[in-house]
Amino acid sequence: MDFLETFGVVVAKLNSFVWGPPMLIMLVGTGCWLTYNLRGIQFRQLGHSLWLAFVKRKEDTDEPGDISHFQALMTALAATVGTGNIAGVATAIAIGGPGALFWMWMSALVGMATKYAEAILAVKYRVQDENGEMCGGPMYYIARGLKKPWLGAIFAALAAITALGTGNMVQSNSIADVLEATCSIPPMYTGIALMIFTALVVLGGIKAIGRVTSVIIPVMIVFYVSGALYILFTHMSEVPAAFALIFTQAFNPTAATGGFVGATVMMAIRFGIARGVFSNESGLGTAPIAAAAAKTKSPATQALVSMTQTFIDTIIVCTMTGLILIISGAWSSGLTGAELTAKAFALGMPGGQWVVTIGLLFFAYSTILGWCYYGEKSMEFLFGRKSVTPYRLVFVVFVGIGSVARLDIVWGISDAFNGLMALPNLIGLLFLTPVVVSETKKYFGDKL
Repeated sequence: MDFLETFGVVVAKLNSFVWGPPMLIMLVGTGCWLTYNLRGIQFRQLGHSLWLAFVKRKEDTDEPGDISHFQALMTALAATVGTGNIAGVATAIAIGGPGALFWMWMSALVGMATKYAEAILAVKYRVQDENGEMCGGPMYYIARGLKKPWLGAIFAALAAITALGTGNMVQSNSIADVLEATCSIPPMYTGIALMIFTALVVLGGIKAIGRVTSVIIPVMIVFYVSGALYILFTHMSEVPAAFALIFTQAFNPTAATGGFVGATVMMAIRFGIARGVFSNESGLGTAPIAAAAAKTKSPATQALVSMTQTFIDTIIVCTMTGLILIISGAWSSGLTGAELTAKAFALGMPGGQWVVTIGLLFFAYSTILGWCYYGEKSMEFLFGRKSVTPYRLVFVVFVGIGSVARLDIVWGISDAFNGLMALPNLIGLLFLTPVVVSETKKYFGDKL
């Protein structure tokens, strides 16, 4: 076994350990704890949250911050709606069976409270840098709220590195693979084009990222969801049976069928929760970095907007993908990832694979934009404003490298760092829960 193979085995074991049951229990447990303390705010205030997110108000332009509530939401969605919704759901169901989708829902429902808490702390403890831009996120509320700057620095270092892997190289590689397979475009050409388009946006900072993602994300979500809804409406008679299968197999072993080798209930729980968290990033600490840039005086206002991200990402988009995988029968074909989702869409409608291909292309590109902002703000926390431009340039170069590289090990390292990044964030959320409750009471007039 050569060095790369040995290193790959070590990375796989580390990844398995980091994303094992203790991490999943901590992520879901934190969501349950916050749901209890906030009296189920994600259920009671969802309608109000959606109104705040999608109805433009005059005060959006008058309050301190860099971008609107909507642009902050779109920047965060840019980093989450993507490969997780297309490939992540397929992987969860391909390994854990249809019941895995139920556990994705459970992770999202409690994850909405986690996302709310992350955003409220991000806005409360944000600071203005020398250029007048807002800086916030877990590194700031851990350092300023929890008084543990060393722990905040650990989060920032992990986030800056993860942005180059999960948020960058993995995404550009996915785009290059798709274009090579469908259009015979050499990966090198894709990499050059992506570097140019990425540089044009990210060198303009959060305002440019916010403007671009606020156009790309709504259009692509509508495009992808429209294709999914067409398939679901034309197969409406099969939808009730799909839901029945999801609920039944969430608590019962899934028997082997076709190319599916079978799954235990524990596999459904593990892969459902893991891929759910991977898709919506609740608890990982990334989205609050974008939330901190929102124009608002009230931390709770942006927190309510932010929790709709998890709802849109998992409860809406992932559910549609999962239902199509099940009603098409493709879930038991033995395929996995984006290839499985493309097959399911193709079975559901003529040319359906193009909905997946185009969706993956734009979702992955928007993910690159969102993660660049996360990475640069993490670098700014560690080394000051002077480090932002060099980081952006390095980030752009990594986009090109990712398009032509083999990323098995990079993906594994990024996965592990993603999980490790969640630990300091979850510690911050648990110990700062009283602050979250206090700010919520201020907004709602002492009533939760």
